[in-house]
Amino acid sequence: MADLFNKFFGSGSTPSHAPATDADFADFAEAPDPSPVSIASDPSIPSAPFATGTAKPFTKWYRVWERTQASDFYLEMMIAPFILLILLFHFYGIRVNRRKAKSWATAHAPVMQQEFAVIGFGDTRKTPNIDEAASQGLAGMAFDMVVPEQLLKEKAANEFITYATGRQNVAFMDVKLTFVKRYNPILRYGEIALGFFFESLPASEERMEVSIYNFDGRESSLVPSAESVKKSGNSTYDGFVFAVVHKNLMKRLRDDRYDLSLTTTKDNAKLPTWATVMSESAEITDTLLTADLIKAIETAGEENFEAIIITDMPIDQPKKLDELVPKKRTTLSLRIPSNDKYSAHLPLFQSAIRIVDSLVSGGRFRAEALRRVKQTREDEMKKIRKIDDSEKAEERKLKADKEKKEKRDASLKNLSAEDQRKFLEKEREKSQRKGQKKMTMKA
Repeated sequence: MADLFNKFFGSGSTPSHAPATDADFADFAEAPDPSPVSIASDPSIPSAPFATGTAKPFTKWYRVWERTQASDFYLEMMIAPFILLILLFHFYGIRVNRRKAKSWATAHAPVMQQEFAVIGFGDTRKTPNIDEAASQGLAGMAFDMVVPEQLLKEKAANEFITYATGRQNVAFMDVKLTFVKRYNPILRYGEIALGFFFESLPASEERMEVSIYNFDGRESSLVPSAESVKKSGNSTYDGFVFAVVHKNLMKRLRDDRYDLSLTTTKDNAKLPTWATVMSESAEITDTLLTADLIKAIETAGEENFEAIIITDMPIDQPKKLDELVPKKRTTLSLRIPSNDKYSAHLPLFQSAIRIVDSLVSGGRFRAEALRRVKQTREDEMKKIRKIDDSEKAEERKLKADKEKKEKRDASLKNLSAEDQRKFLEKEREKSQRKGQKKMTMKA
């Protein structure tokens, strides 16, 4: 009774007893310690990957040197030398090509100024001063009054062009200088490697290509002044294809140029052993292979000479009859020397310009000599005409088939369903009979 009474009414003198605990929940009898554990004190947890050990100071945005160090720029330090090397090669290659082009212009400007009234683009002449006139004289300064930089136009980093006009029998002259790609060593030596392994991809070489276009009696349509046309006289001559080429380039030129594929190759005792003639007639060869031309070719030398071509036919294979209209011109191709000395080039360069004068004065041959030349052109015209006729016949056939199909579809559209079925069955039977007839004829 005493215990029950104390339970309901309590008693301060009675000692309290600790509550009994269950053995199954002994692990949860005490509350966990609420104090946190330091992460840094745990050795099993790795430190931060970007920790530097010292806190970076807070500075203004423009004070970069106070919050960076050299190790932050290791990648840039490795890339920067390659960029500088590429820029060095680029500007060095462009400068060398421009210097070589200027050397060419300085050497050839006197000959161009002597042969043509207008050379280069714009005003290429410079005004002499009093000291130059007193030391050289006006006659000595005649060929020193050309600005080389204005004579040439830079079409690309490795390609320069120039132009000349104002000469009897010559409408105009185009010159193209091609240099190696010194500004890009990867492309330069890549082309050399491809040319070494593949014959169809020859490595590019430094060369000058001169194209001289003749009037051929068209002065009245090309020259605005009638007075100059009367003084010039008749500039026509017989059309043909003649060339003197280097033997190493003979096969490639024949494959690449349509006009040279019409010629016959034959060695000539007057020429050096490394050169040969490609001509349509022996009489044409004897007329054009003069002593001056032979001497100029020998002076150019085996290392520099490539080809001199006189032609009236297109370079590419003609597809239409209009492309066979004669366009008489003279082409000269020479390699550019590595030492920039052009004394060996000048005689042949001047001979190529003046050869049109000898053609106008004596470029008319006997009918027997031109018989093969005319026959070749007639045969080429027949081939093109035959191809053109076959293409036109094919076009007419396609047009007739299209009109027949449209007529059939229109008539079939107006029929009823039953009539359409009968019409299609008749077409099917008709096509089957044609197929059986063809098989019978083949058997």
